[in-house]
Amino acid sequence: MSRAFEDTALRTPEQPAALIADPAPLGLGAFGITTLVLSLVNAQILPKAVEVGVMSLALTFGGLAQLLAGMWAFRRGNTFAATAFSAFGAFWLSFYLLVVVFIPQMKAAAPADIGNFVGWYLLAWGIFTAYMTIASLAGARAVQAVFVLLTATFVLLAIGSFATSTGITQIGGIVGILTAAAAIYASFADVTNATFKRRVLPT
Repeated sequence: MSRAFEDTALRTPEQPAALIADPAPLGLGAFGITTLVLSLVNAQILPKAVEVGVMSLALTFGGLAQLLAGMWAFRRGNTFAATAFSAFGAFWLSFYLLVVVFIPQMKAAAPADIGNFVGWYLLAWGIFTAYMTIASLAGARAVQAVFVLLTATFVLLAIGSFATSTGITQIGGIVGILTAAAAIYASFADVTNATFKRRVLPT
């Protein structure tokens, strides 16, 4: 069984956790892959014009699949994983709505305020990620790395949006790629260890 998001202290013997597969590899994979593709745009490896294509991942894999992983984590009695996956699943769904629905409306109503709003939006998520980083210190090192890097990513992207600085946003995109790599590795390690029923890869 994966240990990265394990929360055995809160589980009672009556909970049939073994009947539910560990949702952590799905949640981490969904987050990591979606973050990777968006970060490639922020890092200017992919052109800004293709950012709308990321919304297909934001809606399905990053949003829906990760939200489902959070619900299954609630069923397993894992408070940290349930909070993290549900919240970041909702983040990707909200990001989809922001880019596809609401920013176009803001461009018509208050175009000068978009950068400021997006900065606060990203900073708010940075605050959430920062306190989840503190909670992650009780868990696996791989998960701690994801949350430390993600906090830095949100803060850098927020500063880039406030300052309308493509350079700072590009740095945020590079850190976002590192965040995605850490999440993808943690997903890979979790699913491999669970499949082989022993510790093949460290977390």
